[in-house]
Amino acid sequence: MQRLAGRGRALLCVFALALPMAACSDIRMPDIPFMGKSEPPVESLTPQQIYLNAEALLADGRPREAGEMFGEIERLYPYSDWAKRAMLMSAFAFHEGALYAESRAAAERYLEFFPADVDAPYAQFIIALSYYDQIVDIGRDQENTFQALQEMRDIIERYPDSDYAASAQMKFELALDHLAGKEMEIGRYYLSRGHYTAAINRFRVVVEEYQTTTQTPEALHRLVEAYLSLGLVQEAQTAAAILGYNFQGTTWYAQSYALLTGRGLTPANTGDSWLNQTYRQVVKGEWR
Repeated sequence: MQRLAGRGRALLCVFALALPMAACSDIRMPDIPFMGKSEPPVESLTPQQIYLNAEALLADGRPREAGEMFGEIERLYPYSDWAKRAMLMSAFAFHEGALYAESRAAAERYLEFFPADVDAPYAQFIIALSYYDQIVDIGRDQENTFQALQEMRDIIERYPDSDYAASAQMKFELALDHLAGKEMEIGRYYLSRGHYTAAINRFRVVVEEYQTTTQTPEALHRLVEAYLSLGLVQEAQTAAAILGYNFQGTTWYAQSYALLTGRGLTPANTGDSWLNQTYRQVVKGEWR
């Protein structure tokens, strides 16, 4: 949010500086209609006056009104340079006010009209943030998380050299970790109630699909617990072997090791299950 806010304020400055000096000299603050009871109809204002009023609303902590005011420039002066600038600032203002659908719509319009513009990566970033900033706790529906992942991936792939690629990569990884956390929550629920097969299926998703997340060490340990509870010793040993190879210094490995040695077992790649393939890929680097 700080980076987005900084970018938005920078755009305000850049847009203002980009005006011809003659135009700027004609705009004097006393001549700009005040935003009060005596304010004339917006149709009577120039695009510059509307823009500065919207800017003042944003600075006054009224982002919804600012976004709507920026939108008036699009409506009244759709082919002006001010309309292009206002479109992006409308997206920024609505996002500042947590009006994510409105923010996304403005940014999408910008990309529709100016897909190759220098500020296109910023518009795409606003769209991604409109989903990312709505990610809720892991106990709720994760649709926004999936959408955020897709939009962040688009930034990484389409604008790899932009100022937003690194931030998108970081947020992509955090969103991925969030989804893995959801799988872990469900898996723990099943494990605590003795539904071991259902729990294994959830932990397997983490190991296979979210193995770069922070949830993986615990997922492997929970697999050891679940497999031992079912009497599937070889699978438990293999899960512990993968855990030990990648996360030997964690408490999760220490717990798994204690569980196995307490039964006279050791971590080892044994048997023939999906974990053996994971072991070959992760430990031995054999992907075929």
